[in-house]
Amino acid sequence: MPRSDRLFRLLTALRALPQPVTAARLADETGVSPRTLYRDIDALRAGGALIDGAAGFGYTLTEDPALPPQMFTRLEVEALVLGLAEVRLAGDPALTRASDAALAKIIATLPERVQRQAIHTAQQVYRFEGRPPAPPHLAVIREACWDERALDIDYRDRYDTQTRRRIWPLSVVFLDRTLMCLAFCTLRQDFRRFNLGAMSAVTPTDIFFRPRRVAMLREFVKQLKEATRKPA
Repeated sequence: MPRSDRLFRLLTALRALPQPVTAARLADETGVSPRTLYRDIDALRAGGALIDGAAGFGYTLTEDPALPPQMFTRLEVEALVLGLAEVRLAGDPALTRASDAALAKIIATLPERVQRQAIHTAQQVYRFEGRPPAPPHLAVIREACWDERALDIDYRDRYDTQTRRRIWPLSVVFLDRTLMCLAFCTLRQDFRRFNLGAMSAVTPTDIFFRPRRVAMLREFVKQLKEATRKPA
């Protein structure tokens, strides 16, 4: 692993793990030997990171040179913590890890007083009725949206009919109990909403529809809004 990547992983671990973090835990997280870890700690310190501690006591990142200072009000801090907690409840494992890393980066840039507010916020997220686990293909669909890549899916519609579709995924919508994919269906030649739980197979193709996703998504959302405004 390149040294720059290794130092970045070490900074990420220092931001995310409960502090002080032992050298053994940091070495395990970054996949290096303890001797290499000590050298990397020294390299980060030389680069401007304020890292308290020493071998045998654990390390604490007190100032992070990689991130600019941030300032949030207490309410803004609570909003960030609650929003990222929702991501952990609803997202796939990759999104969960990303939300934890994002919160750690945000907290690392805050003044000490605001850091305490973020860590000990008075707001918590808990649901007695747990959401269904994220479908295993959620990450593939999210990636295809960004790449503007067509997907082949096996799909069971609301009439319990199994079909094979090619779709252009535009966005994933997180509802209370369901995840939906807004997409253009090449079979129907129209916009459709697909329940991720009704997909039994999702396969990326070599067909791209860029740079059309943003414009198509805007048009789809416009149609949805117009449909909700129509009289019953």
